[in-house]
Amino acid sequence: MSGEDAPAQQQNAVDQKQETKPAEEPKAEPPKTESAEAAATPAATTEKAPEEETFTYRALVLTGYGGYDKVKLQVKKGKPALKAGEVLVRVKVCGLNFADLMARQGLYDRLPSPPVTPGMECSGVVEAVGEEVTDRKVGDKVMVLNRFGLWQEVAVVPASHTFLIPEGMSFEEAAALPVNYITAYLMLFDFGNLRPNQSVLIHAAAGGVGIAATQLCKTVKDVTVFGTASASKHEAISQGGVTHAIDYRTKDYVEEVRKISPKGLDIVLDPLGGSDTHKAYNLLKPMGKLITYGAANMLAGQRKNLIAVAKNWYHQFSIHTLSLIQGNKSVCGFHLGYLDGEMELITQAMNTILDLYKQGKVKPRIDSTWHLEQVGDAMRKMQERNNIGKVILTTEPMPEEEKKEETKKEDKKDDKKKEDKKKDDKKKDDGKKEEKKDDKKKEEPKKEEKKEEAKKEEEKNEEVKKEEK
Repeated sequence: MSGEDAPAQQQNAVDQKQETKPAEEPKAEPPKTESAEAAATPAATTEKAPEEETFTYRALVLTGYGGYDKVKLQVKKGKPALKAGEVLVRVKVCGLNFADLMARQGLYDRLPSPPVTPGMECSGVVEAVGEEVTDRKVGDKVMVLNRFGLWQEVAVVPASHTFLIPEGMSFEEAAALPVNYITAYLMLFDFGNLRPNQSVLIHAAAGGVGIAATQLCKTVKDVTVFGTASASKHEAISQGGVTHAIDYRTKDYVEEVRKISPKGLDIVLDPLGGSDTHKAYNLLKPMGKLITYGAANMLAGQRKNLIAVAKNWYHQFSIHTLSLIQGNKSVCGFHLGYLDGEMELITQAMNTILDLYKQGKVKPRIDSTWHLEQVGDAMRKMQERNNIGKVILTTEPMPEEEKKEETKKEDKKDDKKKEDKKKDDKKKDDGKKEEKKDDKKKEEPKKEEKKEEAKKEEEKNEEVKKEEK
């Protein structure tokens, strides 16, 4: 559901009541005067407009590919229409995923072209149900998984894409759970067949999928978890279950893994792509499994970086089947966005995850909560890898005081941009002045040379004159 405006279609309940109403004796009415008719006319014209026409809701819309400012908060009109098998959800909290960052740059093919509302997961309350919906009712608290269209205050989705929120789980936790935990679960257990005493490498171990995968690894006995993250996040991921934390910024993670596990690893989860996929494959021990599920190396800067994209494609991993046979290794590819037609598989995984949540074995870690108005800052935090856990968006309107603070921040940013521009202009002017000085300095020797030449010429002329005399 893209969240685009749709006209509502409802039956006129008043007409139905009138048709079923028993007949009554006609009552004598006094004749209407002109003034009475005139008084009745405004009442008819001021009749309350249908809910569908007055219904409005806020939505985040990707207006074009590019930087953080391309996602704008807009107000939409008209209540979305329900088809058979669908439910209308009043959204409370939305999840932010790495795929959303790539989609903003035009690097995610499961999002339709702009303008479109992004968002693959949310939590909220069912407000209306369509025909043929038997397992959901108005008032149900649900989490939602959809291909896109959930970063808004109301969303219409198939009922099969909703999951009941268990007792004790907050809306924040519910919005943080579907994408990350289903991804981690299907990779580790369906593809990876994770068993006791095995070893796993988890990249971006402090991110949403990283934390989910670490928690799920700890549900299996004696699993050794290697996790890459910047040094400032090591304490958090170690407390969360990572056995060996590796600072990928200052150390070669391949060498670090080999020091501890010379034979290699049983499972590598690779969200990076490019040259890192080659490293991942080479780290596998016999019977090991590489599960690649992203191309984060393509994301460099606010806008699409063609050099980073080209570099990633140039280093794209490929292998001959004979090499797989001889190496006794397997390579798997995972993309949750292409499993939207496999809801039975996803529901089974979600049911298992929710059972683990009820047992206290998994629990989403929330890094920070942002208002819809702050989506740019939320995306920046995640893209600059400053989060530990899930970054989420709340549909609760921003308080006026916070809005004023945000306006001040924006003003400061604008002032900083102007100041930076002035500095840049000054540097350019100074550079031009320096160039002029340099040119002047270069001209000085030439002038001196010309003076010398003129002096010599004059002396020659003087000598010629003396000889003539």
